[in-house]
Amino acid sequence: MSLIESAITSLGPWSWFILGLILLGLEILAPGTIFLWFGLSALVVGVVALTFDFAWQVHVVLFLVLSLISLLVGRRMMMKMASEKGDPGLNQRGSRYVGREFTLAAPLSEGAGNLSIDDTIWRITGPDLPAGTKVKVDSVDGARLVVSRVE
Repeated sequence: MSLIESAITSLGPWSWFILGLILLGLEILAPGTIFLWFGLSALVVGVVALTFDFAWQVHVVLFLVLSLISLLVGRRMMMKMASEKGDPGLNQRGSRYVGREFTLAAPLSEGAGNLSIDDTIWRITGPDLPAGTKVKVDSVDGARLVVSRVE
């Protein structure tokens, strides 16, 4: 009997807790949330192994089934949480201004001009308009905002 085999046999159900803690420790080192679900499943099997006296084969099957279920449910839950939060316009700053209205500080001539928004000066395109005109951002064209007069 090998050293690992004798350690698992002597620890009995506590070996599931050790495996669960090792897997949860690996979760810290690995990207994603893959080991989390396996670690939690091992801890649950450890509780079951302490409570009920089943053969080790039943524990292994229970671990596999719980791991698969928790992995699928956990991934679905994480995907849902990821889609609910975050900034969809994070890498497209100009898209945040679409639909908003601003006042031109300088005239828009020959279809081009500048618009100061917060601490950024944006290049804009649109019809020729005098300074002081209220404009609405209609879309984003590359690094330019496309504006139109607000009626």
